[in-house]
Amino acid sequence: MARQEELFTTVSTKGQVILPKAIRERHHWNAGTKLIARETDEGVLLTRAPAFTPTRPDNVFGVLPKPHKPVSAEDMDAAVRAEARRRA
Repeated sequence: MARQEELFTTVSTKGQVILPKAIRERHHWNAGTKLIARETDEGVLLTRAPAFTPTRPDNVFGVLPKPHKPVSAEDMDAAVRAEARRRA
């Protein structure tokens, strides 16, 4: 691993740490970026949090409401024709 530049910061009385601008810019961490802090043998590792929580199909299958009455292909075709006539 290449030698890295040492940048210093201080922990505030509120427990906040300001990341040096060079690091924020290099990683594209703008204000509001969510980070995950993991303890390692070397110290603390910060990584960007995923935009969405990983889910499995079993966790979300069936959560959408079911239509009250099934719609036939003929009904769908009629609705498309009616909308096409309305727009013409």
